[in-house]
Amino acid sequence: MNAVRLSRISFRYEESRERTLNGADFELNYGEIALFSGASGSGKSTLMSIICGIIPHITTGEIYGKAYIDGEDAGGMTMAQINKKVGVVLQNADAQIIQSIVEDEIAFGCENFGMSREDIALNVGRACDKMGLSPVWNTRTLSGGQKQRLITACTLATGQKIIVLDEPLANLDGEGAEILAGALRKLASKGYAILIIEHRVDKVAPYADVIWHIENGRTERVTDKSGYVSQRVARILDICAPSSAGETLIRAEKVGFRVKDRMILSDVDLEVYRGERLLILGENGCGKTTLTRLLSGICRPTSGRIERFDSKRGILGLREKRHDIGVVYQNPNYQLFMPTVEKEIAFGAKDKAYARETMRLFGLERLADRHPQSLSEGQKRLVSVAAVCASAPRVLILDEPTVGQDHENLRRLVTLVSELHSRTGNSVITVTHDARCADALCDRAAVVAGGTIAMTGGKEVADNFFKNTEKRDIMRFYTQKSKVKLR
Repeated sequence: MNAVRLSRISFRYEESRERTLNGADFELNYGEIALFSGASGSGKSTLMSIICGIIPHITTGEIYGKAYIDGEDAGGMTMAQINKKVGVVLQNADAQIIQSIVEDEIAFGCENFGMSREDIALNVGRACDKMGLSPVWNTRTLSGGQKQRLITACTLATGQKIIVLDEPLANLDGEGAEILAGALRKLASKGYAILIIEHRVDKVAPYADVIWHIENGRTERVTDKSGYVSQRVARILDICAPSSAGETLIRAEKVGFRVKDRMILSDVDLEVYRGERLLILGENGCGKTTLTRLLSGICRPTSGRIERFDSKRGILGLREKRHDIGVVYQNPNYQLFMPTVEKEIAFGAKDKAYARETMRLFGLERLADRHPQSLSEGQKRLVSVAAVCASAPRVLILDEPTVGQDHENLRRLVTLVSELHSRTGNSVITVTHDARCADALCDRAAVVAGGTIAMTGGKEVADNFFKNTEKRDIMRFYTQKSKVKLR
């Protein structure tokens, strides 16, 4: 039986002249996992919004065609009626989390569904077990990947039989992706209908029963699964010439960071050199983002020290060091605040001419008058990277830059970052779980495990890391290795 069926769906947003969907057909059956993929901005999130009732109940526009949920015409259903049948895990985890404790966050939706205390306690425990979460964790201190697993757990606990997940693997490491995909496969075997919208198709395809592709507002069912996947997982080549590391720009000595009684990092020793590309790797929750915040000066260590240097000015002060370091956050919504894309990129730019050149390089001229928050997540990511690059920082920090990017846009983004690196000689620090782009952004790699730097080295360290991401205990694998520090 169809859980979801879309027939000849066309949709145009009120502020747009063109249709996002143009006669799209789609169906999802109970007991099935469907993988839905396509280029950034192609209409994947629009299709999801129609399935879960956001369109037309919250987001309005011109819509044609028919949508059926659990065999019922969605046009005659209220938002509440749709929500009781369809559970949604959005791409932006922070937008869905409202409670400070994991247990309370998962219980919140159950309470809204009128479940008994006993059922809520049972469902919270089961959801935590499935997603590898502790019910007592503070939601504010979770990593991006842990937050993604949390909002998935919230949806599982409320018991809807149709589950839609938008880019659920974007911030997950190999183990986290395996935990989530395995849990969804078990649910499908019990009669759930699972729709996964995802660019990392190689991680989902082994668990999916069917793959759908969207292009130019139209959908098609993929017949050659292996061919489709292989086209989208090819590793991006490194276009930068090998570079020898220059002087030290940032030095961390015995650095630790603690939040109340939780030690996140301890005894971290790391140097960042002029002109290098440093790749920071590790499992979800190991402290990668915390480390970049410490290196950039956004946070201060609770022990040890971090110094930032300039060959002419010596040790830099707080104002100087922040001007020299540009950070692209894991969630682009945190740093997009101007009314148009053009003004966003110009805000911190070196000058007006450089802002215009950056817009041209990133291919954002056609979006110049759009509000940044109206863009797709992939487009937001591109704008956030362009805006920081326009300020011409000596050190560029990219925290999970692959989020929301299809293979072609990811290749283009990596190429642009690499070209700017070659042109300016800046240092680039990248945090990623995505093997597709790791080699292309790496001169040197550092693995974070056990709250410290477990290993440093060249590209071979990154290669070995991704080869071993299927291991259940990455931390033990790396902490058993002797530290190798290569410059």
